[in-house]
Amino acid sequence: MGQIRYLTAGESHGEMLIGILEGMPAGLSLVADRDIDPILRERQKGHGRGRRQKIEHDAARIVSGVRNGVTTGAPIALLIQNKDWEHWRERMPILPTDVELLPVTIPRPGHSDLAGWMKYGHADLRNIFERASARETAMRVAVGAIASTMLKVLGFESACYVSAIGGIVAEAETTDEVLDAREIFRASPVRMLNRSIEEKVIAKIDEAKANGDTLGGTVECVVRNIPPGLGSHVHWDRKLDGVLSQAIMSIQAVKAVEIGAGMHAARSFGSQVHDSIGIREGRIVRGSNNAGGIEGGMSNGEPIVIRAHMKPISTLMQPLQSVDLATGKETEAHIERSDVCAVPALAVIVEQVVALTLASELLETFGGDTLSELKERVAIRRTALRVGTK
Repeated sequence: MGQIRYLTAGESHGEMLIGILEGMPAGLSLVADRDIDPILRERQKGHGRGRRQKIEHDAARIVSGVRNGVTTGAPIALLIQNKDWEHWRERMPILPTDVELLPVTIPRPGHSDLAGWMKYGHADLRNIFERASARETAMRVAVGAIASTMLKVLGFESACYVSAIGGIVAEAETTDEVLDAREIFRASPVRMLNRSIEEKVIAKIDEAKANGDTLGGTVECVVRNIPPGLGSHVHWDRKLDGVLSQAIMSIQAVKAVEIGAGMHAARSFGSQVHDSIGIREGRIVRGSNNAGGIEGGMSNGEPIVIRAHMKPISTLMQPLQSVDLATGKETEAHIERSDVCAVPALAVIVEQVVALTLASELLETFGGDTLSELKERVAIRRTALRVGTK
């Protein structure tokens, strides 16, 4: 098929996370400590992260699909050890145990706990939320980093930054600004571009922490140098904007996705939204990019611009009211070690999930069992799209 597929497995406090990535072409240079681990470290950064990030030192181990530092075309298998598992061995056993496992029976509003209990009927909610935890995204970032490595070789450029936390907004004015400022926001403790706004955001995160509360926010991802024609108009499940939105909405705590002008487009006249078409030196040019690089379910050659909106983390240190499912009595919600704000981490996750999706659509459109074949086909598409000639 040429399309990328991936699976992840593992629990938040289990022994390890496991990932399998299928469909990567042969011939891609890939070394974990060069191509994957730096991005895993980026995911762990950010003001407002919890104590867990001081325990874990995430590093991926490639166990198949790569030989002598080069992909073979076979499925790539990855492992990430959970160092905190040492403290959870007795509470997260695989084999039957005589140790009493104290069940969690009080769900947290906003988390998977209650809905998972209704679906699976577990007497211990830990059987739900250990897998539902955003710890799973460490492996999604790892497999996404492989896709990003391939896209870079093909000339793609991407960046993702935080445009708002807790209602405090600091948006970039242009896509070029985002891509040119990668080193600036990567050095920021909240992954933002504006240093004066950054101080206000840090103060608000500290306020939330002092109040036992949490904060959400928005990230914006930009991808440049995409060949036209990824995705398709012909069926609902092949539309690029739909595929990207589904992938991003699957990230824990994401509640909304916008592409291009997004909600602003719904409040404006068509003449203010749609991107005019012109021609320069035989090439199509656009007067703006309110479409966010996607029209009719297909990439149009302009940069893809996509935003993800994240709700506040569900675990509150000053918990909301809940119900003990074992007794039927109202009580305060369960408290599990958690972050105050994970929006900077979301930016890293979104960039890699977008990379996975675009890599899959790229291979669906152009095919190629080897990286060299794929490069040739993408180059042809990029150079052939001229008008006014026969």
